[in-house]
Amino acid sequence: MSTSRTSTRARSAAVAAGLALLAAACTFDRAATGTASATGGTAGGAAGGTAGGTAGSTAGSTAGSTAGGTAGGTAATSTSTPSFSGPTDVVGTDVVARNLAVPWDVVRLPDGSHLVSLRDEARVVRVERSGAVTPVPGSGTDGRVPDVVPAGEGGLLGLAVDPDDPTAVYAYFTAADENRVVRMQYADGRLGPPTLVLGGLPRAVVHNGGRIAFGPDGLLYVTTGDATDRGAAQDRDYLGGKILRITRDGDPAPGNPFPGSPVWSYGHRNVQGIGWDDAGRLFASEFGQSTWDELNQVLPGRNYGWPEVEGPGTAEDRERGFTAPLASWRTDEASPSGLAVGRGAIWLAALRGERLWRVPLASDGRTGEPEALLQGRFGRLRDVEVEPDGSLLVLTNNTFRGSPVPDDDRLIRLRLG
Repeated sequence: MSTSRTSTRARSAAVAAGLALLAAACTFDRAATGTASATGGTAGGAAGGTAGGTAGSTAGSTAGSTAGGTAGGTAATSTSTPSFSGPTDVVGTDVVARNLAVPWDVVRLPDGSHLVSLRDEARVVRVERSGAVTPVPGSGTDGRVPDVVPAGEGGLLGLAVDPDDPTAVYAYFTAADENRVVRMQYADGRLGPPTLVLGGLPRAVVHNGGRIAFGPDGLLYVTTGDATDRGAAQDRDYLGGKILRITRDGDPAPGNPFPGSPVWSYGHRNVQGIGWDDAGRLFASEFGQSTWDELNQVLPGRNYGWPEVEGPGTAEDRERGFTAPLASWRTDEASPSGLAVGRGAIWLAALRGERLWRVPLASDGRTGEPEALLQGRFGRLRDVEVEPDGSLLVLTNNTFRGSPVPDDDRLIRLRLG
């Protein structure tokens, strides 16, 4: 969720054209390129800017990952050993903010402070660099964001700050009959009335998706859950169980794989984390049902299998056109929500797994064996962000389905080494 002030609008048309060519060229022909180990995997590669990887794997007893690659939509493999770099250990932790009530998302502002959404209270707070927490009143009753109707896993979920206009804050929330994306003016420490950007997203007590972020192409990506309508995740006319790509005004983005549709990828169960590497590759975390959670590289028009396939699947599944994950975990080890990319890795915040997963990422897009950090330290983790100074911010989520300690929930800075 970068707040870089570089002019992404100037690049959008060229990037969209390139992505349209990529979508047209992408093939669903798949080949497994490795086998999974008990705790991780072997890696195949992706070469090229926004072109990413195809994946195939066989399941290990815990986590497994294999990856193949595409460049310009053509299947590619690499037999060379990938080069991984970056820190692998947490060498220090600092609690930045305390006593946050069911926080869901954290996004950085240009001045180094952060906005945090509080799901069940339908409020936004600002965390200063000093750690001071101040309310950011919305235009609704008692300073809430209006029209939010929290229930179960729904409420005020994802936030995104426009990289070209930091006074424009986007939010994904659960309303009475739908999930929706809105835009609010952020000025003088307050949020203005919401303007509807995209409505009609299916809602339920669970599986609401809810992460939003601006991509390197300057367009807004929106993750939706299947809202418990499992089979509809395969229906491209149903907006649940999808990753959507839209303009700032909510229109389907130019270059999307299905003309006139906001759908970027489909066959998802409940994506709650997305992020990009420096080459523009998009990665997403995926909640499984009861067997496998997933890390996917997301390519335009691809079908990620739900509910036909959960986790790595088989060669036959790939022949049927389903895209396999880069990595898979048992659900009690992960249940991944927020995701961030940086410092030579993909980072996934695990709820039920109560740990931070680090998946090494090579410059060519290949991934290494996942490693678990922070086990038994902070409980359930909802979100993770990479900061400009190279530290990480993680957001705990123990005041919902967890075992909170007196200071929960917390925003914690991790120093890496």
